[in-house]
Amino acid sequence: MRYTRREVLKGIGGAVLGLSAMASAKPSNPNRKRVLRIAHLTDIHLQPEGSAVAGFVRCLKAVHELKPRPDLILNGGDSVMDVFAQNADRARVLGDLWRKTLREHCEIPVEHCIGNHDIWGWDKNRSGCTGDEPNYGKKWAMELFELSTPYRSFDRAGWHFIVLDATFPAPNSYIARLDDEQFEWLKEDLKRTPPNRPILVLSHQPILSASAYLDGENEKTGNWVVPGQWMCIDARRIIELFYQHKNVKLCLSGHIHLYDRVDYNGVTYFCNGAVCGRWWGGNYHQTPPGFAIIDLYDDGSFEHEYRTY
Repeated sequence: MRYTRREVLKGIGGAVLGLSAMASAKPSNPNRKRVLRIAHLTDIHLQPEGSAVAGFVRCLKAVHELKPRPDLILNGGDSVMDVFAQNADRARVLGDLWRKTLREHCEIPVEHCIGNHDIWGWDKNRSGCTGDEPNYGKKWAMELFELSTPYRSFDRAGWHFIVLDATFPAPNSYIARLDDEQFEWLKEDLKRTPPNRPILVLSHQPILSASAYLDGENEKTGNWVVPGQWMCIDARRIIELFYQHKNVKLCLSGHIHLYDRVDYNGVTYFCNGAVCGRWWGGNYHQTPPGFAIIDLYDDGSFEHEYRTY
């Protein structure tokens, strides 16, 4: 997200419900078997200043102490604060800090998604980048997360996982959408996935979110105006594509720093708050700093819980 926000709104899209409300894809099947437990950590915004390092370490400790312990962490992006508008020296400091913190405090495998704050130098006015640097842009994030491509898919425990890259370049900025090449790849990936294999989609920016409407004075003109940076501007074509594949079960995102759930066309969309809350300054509106726990089952169902730490 952007660096500053006007703290004018008192509500959010979706309630935290005491932080312990379970969300299930369908009524519980007594014969189903949990096959995977996932922790979704998003919008960590790690930096050496303030309480960020101590807070992230505390969050990782809470995740590792869960019983049962998660099998996998999904990192939803905006891992550092930030390299989008920073020079090479600052980017190096943040990259080293990220690697050191994970190396010393995380034993659970992590799958990474790229957030807008993880992309080095796109704001050339402030970063001083020319664009010719060998690790400019998303290459910096791919090196940090040891990725060969900015988007990908993989299978685990009978589920198919799709990790999207929804940060599309604009002059010194970005917009939330898939480029056309990635969208065609997504179409083919969904075609290749057996229809009986449930699918989880991870993106940084929400594909569909209620809280995107309430993050800022988006109604001040007399009409709802949701910025294209807040939620995927090409959500319609993505949602219509998902409608053709009934095994797409849930989509996880962050970016807004608020918690909400939207059920549409048989797909559940969770915007899972932020580890850093209000950029390491407590709650963002009524959403406290936290992470999500998702239990995946062999029948394609799931349970979801947003937790503080």
